[in-house]
Amino acid sequence: MSRTGYHLVDMSPWPLTASIGAFCLTCGLVSFMHYGGYKLAFLGLLLVLVTSVVWWTDVVTEGTMMGCHTSLVARGLRIGMGLFILSEAAFFLSFFWAFFHCSFGALMQMESWPPVGVKAFKVYGIPVLNTGLLLASGVTVTWTHKAVQCCHNSKEDLISLGLTIFLGLSFTKVQLDEYLTCSFSIWDGAFGSTFFVMTGFHGLHVIVGSLFLIVCFFRCMYDHFYTGENHVGLQSAIWYWHFVDVVWIFVFTFVYCWGFWS
Repeated sequence: MSRTGYHLVDMSPWPLTASIGAFCLTCGLVSFMHYGGYKLAFLGLLLVLVTSVVWWTDVVTEGTMMGCHTSLVARGLRIGMGLFILSEAAFFLSFFWAFFHCSFGALMQMESWPPVGVKAFKVYGIPVLNTGLLLASGVTVTWTHKAVQCCHNSKEDLISLGLTIFLGLSFTKVQLDEYLTCSFSIWDGAFGSTFFVMTGFHGLHVIVGSLFLIVCFFRCMYDHFYTGENHVGLQSAIWYWHFVDVVWIFVFTFVYCWGFWS
């Protein structure tokens, strides 16, 4: 740690291993889609997961045991998380662009949307249930933030954060049940492709966010967020979770409501 307040990190192999893992995962998925082989994709996914665990462990150690996360470093981490969420927003914007392009193109050509033969989900079933689960999780995760920031009640932290994790996992379970009962597949035209890509990637983000919150849950158990200011990891997880909530509102409005009522 320099006297300026910045943290000069030590040499680490994890950026290199993460890049290699992501490259293998991408190539493996392409190979799986064209040729059916999954070994390279599995190897890349395993390498990414292992790298994430050990890299995350190093960051937690630097912030809690070594005291490297000063106010200046925490500010940089928050800015980095904000930029990451902005890139994720652009990522989902491309999906919505494809959805609107396909839907407006079909309507302008006097074709139905969803296409004939594709039965859209009823809005008042699973989609409303999932929306309620995510909105409730947004309330409980905000409760967690206030508990850590204001009163630092560790028992209240664990209760509210545990409820958030439960609601997130429940959302994933309900989404899986929806896929199993779906009357169309990802190969059923543009509607099927955009539906499964948008909801599938959002579901993946829910899983990642749930893992993020589970890590924060155990950090709360070990009292890592011992002051109202030293909780940049939890704050990043909460920001990410709120982003997942907001994206789902747009998915519910345009993919489910529009697809059903049109």
